[in-house]
Amino acid sequence: MIPSGAPILSADAMRAAEEAVFARGVSQDELMERAGAAVAREALRFAMGRPALVLAGPGNNGGDAYVVARLLREAGLDVLVAASGAPKPGAAERMHARWQGPTTSLYGAPVRPVVIDGLFGIGVTRPLERSIAAVFAELVRGADFTLAIDLPSGMDTDSGAELGAPRGVNATVALGALKPAHLLDDGLSRCGHVLLAGIGIPVDTAWRTVSRPHLSTPGPQSHKYSRGLVAVIEGTMPGAGRLAARAAMASGAGYVMLAGPEPTGPAPDALVRRTIDDADDLADFLAGDRIDAVVLGPGLGRDRRAEAFLRVGLAADKPLVLDGDALSLLGTGAAAALAAREAPVWVTPHGGEFDRMFGGTGSKIDRTLQAAAASGATVVHKGGDTVIAGPDGSVRVLAGASPWLSTAGTGDVLAGVLGAQIGQGGSGVDPAAAAVWLHGRAAQLAGPAFFADQLVAQLAEACSECL
Repeated sequence: MIPSGAPILSADAMRAAEEAVFARGVSQDELMERAGAAVAREALRFAMGRPALVLAGPGNNGGDAYVVARLLREAGLDVLVAASGAPKPGAAERMHARWQGPTTSLYGAPVRPVVIDGLFGIGVTRPLERSIAAVFAELVRGADFTLAIDLPSGMDTDSGAELGAPRGVNATVALGALKPAHLLDDGLSRCGHVLLAGIGIPVDTAWRTVSRPHLSTPGPQSHKYSRGLVAVIEGTMPGAGRLAARAAMASGAGYVMLAGPEPTGPAPDALVRRTIDDADDLADFLAGDRIDAVVLGPGLGRDRRAEAFLRVGLAADKPLVLDGDALSLLGTGAAAALAAREAPVWVTPHGGEFDRMFGGTGSKIDRTLQAAAASGATVVHKGGDTVIAGPDGSVRVLAGASPWLSTAGTGDVLAGVLGAQIGQGGSGVDPAAAAVWLHGRAAQLAGPAFFADQLVAQLAEACSECL
């Protein structure tokens, strides 16, 4: 469970936000007390009177832990602190001095029903010492409930890579803002339920989690063209194009046209078919004034005809969604080909496609931002941690989507939903975030073991929740 529409800060950005608070006269002690109080409120809720073991490291995360221990003890809990070392001079040392309860070494700590992890916070960049990681994992395994302060100890804050964090943490209280590790990579299986606690730190960031979109209800003067005409280009695997077209129809587009060879296979009667024999036909078709968005790539193929269709799509002065085979055809030249285009473009690669197209270094957020900046495209970097980035530096992240989306055709559905959102006037990351939310919500509504056609059937219900 990830908070919706929540701010995301890297380790450096979080430190800068804290420094800005200190510059306005708030002491580090006061901020630590706020953080500890926020965690203690949640810990009391989950502890339900059971004995607690609070793990305290030497740094500021340990300082927060001493505050938590003191407040839990004042609330009547049986609390034991297990310290991994002496607190560092400063606020952590002062919080340690305020703790008047029992303390033991981390290595001698007994298993207790509730564990509060305050060993290490943000900024960890190297693996935990093996001895600490082993003891930490044993205590978590023996507990009924484990709550982490800000991040589970042993997580790379900015990438979400596991650096010794055990499985079994049930919940994490993010302080001030979410960190990339709550949303990316191993963080998805290490953080448990993520709760966001405001501690009085103003946050100004273009990075946020995906939130439920607000979709406009058609007005009394609305008509099929005002609600957006989406053109889906069919290829050698016509089922993929039909999936994308049906998804666009089911997610609010006023008019959907499927353009390709002579029609084959079943399709809704409301879907308009247009026969396109070659690239010249496609160019004439895309020159039409009424087209609001083009979806190109699902089932397109990778032959010369597909290459010619891709060239025509890139040259067309229409908002363009590129998915599937179009991304494979772009290959390593993707950034240059997309940057040469004047009209807006959205690309929806999964991890393998993204690596071939863009490469890059750093976290998934970093790499997606680099790709958006180099290409001028809005990039929807798909996966269990879907990252959306625009060339303006905006980021939206959807983490923890249904794992049942890992089946053929669901990406085609997303491309169609995105086309519908763009066709209704969206730009940049906003229609992409809306499409990703609707796609994910439809998957939740579909339940387990669904296939892509069933996903399309849930889109109308997902849209109804956004009106």
